[in-house]
Parts: sequence; structure tokens; C-alpha cells
Amino acid sequence: MAEWLWKGQLANGDKRSGQMEAETAEIVTSRLRSMNLQGLSVRKKPKQLSLSIGSGIGTKELVVFTRQFSTMIASGLPLVQCLDILSSQGENARFNAVLKDVKMRVEKGMTFSDSLRHHPKVFDTLFVNLVAAGESGGILDAIMQRIAGYIEKRLKLARQVRGALVYPLAVLAIAIAVLFVMMTWVIPSFKAMFADFGAENALPALTQIVIDLSDWFVGHIGIVLFLTTATLTGLTVSWKNRKTRRFWDFLMLKAPVFGPVFTKIAVARFTRTLGTLLGSGVPILEALNIVKRSAGNILVEEALAEASERVSQGANLSEPLGAGKIFPSMVVQMIGVGEQTGALDNMLNKIADFYEEEVDVAVGGLTSLLEPVMMVGIGGMVGVLLIAMYLPIFDIASHVTPN
Repeated sequence: MAEWLWKGQLANGDKRSGQMEAETAEIVTSRLRSMNLQGLSVRKKPKQLSLSIGSGIGTKELVVFTRQFSTMIASGLPLVQCLDILSSQGENARFNAVLKDVKMRVEKGMTFSDSLRHHPKVFDTLFVNLVAAGESGGILDAIMQRIAGYIEKRLKLARQVRGALVYPLAVLAIAIAVLFVMMTWVIPSFKAMFADFGAENALPALTQIVIDLSDWFVGHIGIVLFLTTATLTGLTVSWKNRKTRRFWDFLMLKAPVFGPVFTKIAVARFTRTLGTLLGSGVPILEALNIVKRSAGNILVEEALAEASERVSQGANLSEPLGAGKIFPSMVVQMIGVGEQTGALDNMLNKIADFYEEEVDVAVGGLTSLLEPVMMVGIGGMVGVLLIAMYLPIFDIASHVTPN
């Protein structure tokens, strides 16, 4: 998707400028006209090296900045002075450098939102568009408070996602490590001990099977490691392919145990983001375009793209969302009620509050369910291996007679 630089003016003569991501210049022009801008000039942004130095800047630092900035603006401090104070007192040198660059651009005459656009690794599209809405509406302090609240809720949701994924993956990694140690060191040690006792030719069937598996694993460990590395590399590369990602996103939403959790997460993310944008005065078509890019799931992204197209043709938002079969019917109906009552942003935030609580409960239940299952699985695997190794020892002990 290309970036476009635009200029225009409002009906009262106030001039506006900025940049926007879109497929074509016609789409940019259409969006700007919906914002009541006239005398438009749209041109493709020339390619240039990114000036952003925002890597290494945490979400918490961004939240603190937005809250402090909002307080200063509400207190009547000039914008440049706020940036000057915040850029000199922060603990993160990189973030301080970013704020100083933003301050320099503002002093040169750029708007605050356009200055933020030069640091996309720190201030994403949603952040910048909300700031632009706050500037045009003269409510920048309130918008910054809203952004801080949104980021905090998004951070909480991200933690819940990690809670749903990290625990089972960590247990699986531990199980693989235990199996690797057993196959390469523990079982060969038992095999050598059985050979010392002269019992290597009369082992129980289970013991012999385990030893044969260990011998094969040790003898082909290079091939196993190569295939494992190749598989992980292949998954990493294929993740960049849209069709592959779409398949995995489909599994995430439709899987028997994890699917409902990830559906709730997708609904919470979509409704919170769209509600925040609409409540801040961003036009619905532009808001849907921003939400689509930050959906985090290709199926949700496609559903929102279709919804955006239908809304641009005059349809209500609830109609295409219901036809897409991605969002639960309750969500679609509540959005429809919000549209009818003219309080769509409030309804979206209420839906987000509900589903964020649902995600919290679902992740807790999922962890409670998986924990005993995985513990039994790992314990059973280790138990079978140990029993297989101790069976010959029990047999030898039963044939030993005291003097």
C-alpha cells in the first residue's frame, strides 16, 4: 500500500495537509472529500530512508508520555514547551531523541500529527490519526487521555493473548527437552549397564523398543536436528505468505479449544479500536481502514475490507459484518442497535469491555484445563520410559538369591 501526501482546505479557509496510506490517489481523494476538504492536491510520497529511531521504546513509556502530555496541554502549556519538557526528563534516550525531533518539526511549522508520522515505529497510524482528530477538533488533551486508555487496554489484551499461547508452548518445549535428554543420555546409560550385567539379549519387549528408538535417535541426531531446523525455518518463511497466514488464522478462529478464545480476542480488539476512533471524531470509512490494518487476523481484515466497501456504498456497518460470519451474532446485533440510536462508539466500547472480561475468564479457564492435561502427558511419557528401563532391573533382582 502506497503513501500519499495531500493538501486541502476546509470551508472556512483553514488549510490542512498530511499523508495517508491507500491503494490509489482516487481513494485518498474520496476519503478527504468525506472530511469536507476542498481544493485537494494529492501526490505519491517519494521513497526515503526512515528517520524513525523508535525501536526499543516500550508501550508503558508511550502511555506515560500521552498522559503527561495531556495534563500539560490541559494546563495551558504551549505544545512546543510540552515537548521540550518531556524530551528532557525521560529515562529512555531514544524516546527523548524522537520527541526532540517531533518538537523541531513542530517549530518549523508542521502539525503535531504530521510530525509524529515521521516516526511510525513509535507512533502507529491509529495514534497519529487520533492526534490529527484531536487537533482539528481542538480537544487534543482529551484525545491524548483517550489514547493512553486505549493503549493500556490493548496492552492488557496482548498479555491475555500471550497467556493463551505461551503456557502451552512452554510446556511443549519442556517436554521436548526432557525427551531429548532421555533419548541421548539416560537410556544409553541404562543400555550400557544392561550390557555389563549380560542381559542385553534378554530384555523385555517394552525395554527393547525404547532402546531401539534411542539408538535410532542418537545415530540420526544430525538428520533430526536438520529436519527440525528446516521445519522451523519453513514455518517462519511461509508465515510471510498471505495464503499460509490465512490458513493459520482460520485455524486459530475455528480450533475446538482455542478458537472461541481467539474469536473473543479479535472482537475485543476490533470493537475497542473502532470505538476509540469513532469517539474521537475520525470518519467511519477512515476508521475502518485503520482498524483493518491493525486487525491481527487476515479473516477479520477481509471482513472489515468488505464492510468498508459496503459502508462506502451506503449500507449500515452491521449488515456486512453479519454476512461475513466472522463476528458473533450478538456483536452484530449490538452494533446495529448502536447505529440506530446514534451511539455506535459507546456501544462498541461496551462490547469491548464485555469481551475483554470474557477473554480474561476464557484464558484462565483454558490454563486450568491445559495444566493437568499437559502435566499428565509429560508425566506419562517420562513414566513409560522409566518403567521400560527398570523392568530388566526388577527381573535381575528377582533372580538374585541371597548367600
